[in-house]
Amino acid sequence: MPIYPETRLTRALRGGEFPVIVSLARHDLDLAKAAIGAGAFAIKVHLNAYHRASGTTFGSFAEERPFYEKLATLGVPLLVMAGQEKVPSPEEMDALADLGFEGFNIYFSDMQPHLLQTRLRPMPALGEKGTDEELAKIIAIPGVMMEASVAAFADYGKPLNETDLARYRDITSKAGIPVIAPSQKRFVGDDIPKLKAAGIAAPLLGFIVTGTTTESMEAAVVPIAESARASAPLV
Repeated sequence: MPIYPETRLTRALRGGEFPVIVSLARHDLDLAKAAIGAGAFAIKVHLNAYHRASGTTFGSFAEERPFYEKLATLGVPLLVMAGQEKVPSPEEMDALADLGFEGFNIYFSDMQPHLLQTRLRPMPALGEKGTDEELAKIIAIPGVMMEASVAAFADYGKPLNETDLARYRDITSKAGIPVIAPSQKRFVGDDIPKLKAAGIAAPLLGFIVTGTTTESMEAAVVPIAESARASAPLV
């Protein structure tokens, strides 16, 4: 099995720094720059996928590579959602690693064995109907981190509530690995201490929070990043 390096992102996730990760609603360099300028620690992009929340379709590695090459010049940790039915080949995963991507995300139900033999650290997502059995299988993957993508689609965009937090607490108490919470709910700055208290290692801010413009990105990310910095441990 691959041995994954410790990076700025993995140290931040394990060290309680609560790094803000932004998932781009569209592959646009100005949008990525706006996210970083607003306080994003890392950027996530997509491949081979239809994004339900935004209605955006993301293409193959060959189609998206020119954007990734530009994104790689920005100097922040990069993650990729690898796909759904279609996923990158081993050669494409190697090319992503060469560009500086350090981890890949995919629903656990869509995981293909060859993805676990690459240089990109696995960060599979537990879905809405994920079971304790699936969680145990995720935890057993060497070097794994995970995403708790557990909200019902009908609840997307609603405020974070105690039911959500209780689900996160249940997952993090069993996982024992860094768990990332995607903004299926409409995260705001005041939610950050609550997410951290529930054991979440980082928020992943996507379309529901950030919107699709540089202006909406900045307006959404700044208060969340400020709250995350305020809750980080003193060094």
